[in-house]
Amino acid sequence: MAGLPVQIGQQYEAEIIGISHDGEGVGRVNGFTLFVAGALPGERALVRVEHLKKQYGYAGLVELLAVSPDRVSPDCVIYDECGGCQLQHLSYEAQLRVKRQQVVDNLVRIGKLAVAGEPTNGRTGENGDEEQGQGIVVHPTLGMTDPWRYRNKAQVPFGEERGGLIGGFYAQGSHRIIDMEACLIQHEANDEVVARVKEIGSRLGIRAYSEETGSGLLRHVVVKVGFRTGEVMVVLVTNGVVIPRVEEWVAGIREALPAVKSICHNINVRQTNVIFGDETRVLWGSEVIYDYIGEVKFAISARSFFQVNPVQTEVLYGKALEYAALTGGETVVDAYCGIGTISLFLAQRAGQVYGVEIVEEAISDARKNAELNGMTNVHFEAGPAEVVLPEWTRQGVRPDVIVVDPPRKGCDPALLATILELRPRRVVYVSCSASTLARDLRVLVDGGYGVAEVTPVDMFPWTVHVESVVLLESKV
Repeated sequence: MAGLPVQIGQQYEAEIIGISHDGEGVGRVNGFTLFVAGALPGERALVRVEHLKKQYGYAGLVELLAVSPDRVSPDCVIYDECGGCQLQHLSYEAQLRVKRQQVVDNLVRIGKLAVAGEPTNGRTGENGDEEQGQGIVVHPTLGMTDPWRYRNKAQVPFGEERGGLIGGFYAQGSHRIIDMEACLIQHEANDEVVARVKEIGSRLGIRAYSEETGSGLLRHVVVKVGFRTGEVMVVLVTNGVVIPRVEEWVAGIREALPAVKSICHNINVRQTNVIFGDETRVLWGSEVIYDYIGEVKFAISARSFFQVNPVQTEVLYGKALEYAALTGGETVVDAYCGIGTISLFLAQRAGQVYGVEIVEEAISDARKNAELNGMTNVHFEAGPAEVVLPEWTRQGVRPDVIVVDPPRKGCDPALLATILELRPRRVVYVSCSASTLARDLRVLVDGGYGVAEVTPVDMFPWTVHVESVVLLESKV
């Protein structure tokens, strides 16, 4: 583009100053921003410009001229091809620092919030140095002692190659399947199931679904494993109602994998990249498997959402419980309660917990999970939180604490307005998106809440994702 300080196809030396939310190095050339896949903060690199926008561009890494001390060799043999992880070339300790900084940067840039220890818009103190903010405390990221083999769920797309089935993960930015024998962030049982399904399906002549033609049968294999119980569920997602030689397939899986307690069949005949269809049948075994978060037991069905890193989920929920500061008599509202994971965790210490979720199927699961644990101090209701909460208020419910754990798009504005109207003493915000978290915190702060502290939690080592738990306290 004319007028820009860099040109497509040309090579430049770039100083790498950060990591983007996609895991690319953020480089600067003549004051212009270039995103460079594979580059790390603190490095100097020779890059070739590939695409340009008005205010930024993308460049390929040609050569490292100065290497970060945090750079490591990836353990995964298909890391350079697979899009599942983005940070295996960065040491784990450095990842934890980067993830904290990601949260800090969003709080400052999007939320316009002061963070303790961070520069405050260039103001200088009496000694001429830039002032450091006396604002929100953002703690170091809580990481894992062993950051491998942490995922309890695999969703593996299937394809064909040289007449046999392949299954793995999509190459970065594409729908081309990279065949995989082992994924180092998956529980070993997930790898074993995928390998056996490939082997059995190929032997039985099962064809994989083709996105291009809409033909073929096997779309995905979904595997769920209970870390504490060892129970395994296999879900075959197919482009059709009938599975040829299904009895042989089930017998083969059972014989090869004694830990399997449930084999299900999900039917998805739509031309979509959504994994599940609406109908799920049990081919053999139980409709659910079980696992625990702390001392709370959960039933996990084929389509129910359950946190994929149970070790760090206990850390995440433990921090939420700490911030809720429950003494046994409080009334707690859990918005976006899902199948009741946080609700039941909080119910161990609360007087009464009210959970609300827009998905009726999740509320049904939440009620079953409460019954499974013999918890009678929880009430679940389906509907939009911003509609249900005022109705509860009219019925006399006065929450001392409101917990929100929204999807990546953050809280519905109407829910934030409802929180400000109900004015609980504390709000605990569990977030999977630092940007929408910062946006929502700005609204709550403007409405009279103070952000007491923030704790990032690493739920997904070797990826760019970071979760956060935030404590807000009413100033009014």
